[in-house]
Amino acid sequence: MNATASPQFTQAQLTQAARQALTLMDLTSLNDSDTDSVIESLCQQVKTPFGNPAAVCVYPQFIVTAARALSAHKLDGQVKIATVTNFPHGGDDIMGAARETREAVASGAHEVDVVFPYRALMAGDEETGRELVEMCKAACGGQAQLKVIIESGELKEPALIQRASELAIEGGADFIKTSTGKVPVNATLEAAEIMLKAIKASGKDVGFKAAGGVRSAEDAAEYLALAADIMGPQWVTPDHFRFGASSLLNNLLNTLNGNADAVTNGGY
Repeated sequence: MNATASPQFTQAQLTQAARQALTLMDLTSLNDSDTDSVIESLCQQVKTPFGNPAAVCVYPQFIVTAARALSAHKLDGQVKIATVTNFPHGGDDIMGAARETREAVASGAHEVDVVFPYRALMAGDEETGRELVEMCKAACGGQAQLKVIIESGELKEPALIQRASELAIEGGADFIKTSTGKVPVNATLEAAEIMLKAIKASGKDVGFKAAGGVRSAEDAAEYLALAADIMGPQWVTPDHFRFGASSLLNNLLNTLNGNADAVTNGGY
């Protein structure tokens, strides 16, 4: 599949993609204005007539809040708690990132999305990135998965996106993720294709997460088709594929409920 293509999907295909995408979502709130009540509300959205997102993704200070809220909705064990470290700046403080990761896991995070030191790579330094991932993987202590955000929209060049993906995989990443959602260019099909091909070439059991800018069932369907084409349809499960998004859920629900006007005018 050509990543620059924009295939047209039938309504049946969109409905199928929406149903699948909903179960692959990391329903996310990473805003400076987040409060306990905002995170409780986020967790309340997780229970839908069409199943549950795979995880909620929140700042580290809200891990315990999310755990309590999911438990109150009888969703603990069904929906994972993801958080972020070295976020969103992607600095090169290896020990600082590892410490944040260790503390997040101790607080109850099941998954940690750490930002790769992408500026260091852009400056020609490969070792810092590999070592940061290795240290954060060790900090997970086998208790949490490590998802490495390479910030593909800032790397820009295909060769850099590929190299960041390779270094993250070499360092022990369980997933590689496109973006923080905090920069002008976030997930793109072009970056996704490079990253998925890097995963396939590695031969390792590594997942992929598209984050930022995936807002509709149509968007989701394109990523799902790309992943299925490169990795095989059976690979596209919550164990290997995620969407990081805040506004996607409403559009997917509108699609599944057949609310055409709301889907068309879904916006961000």
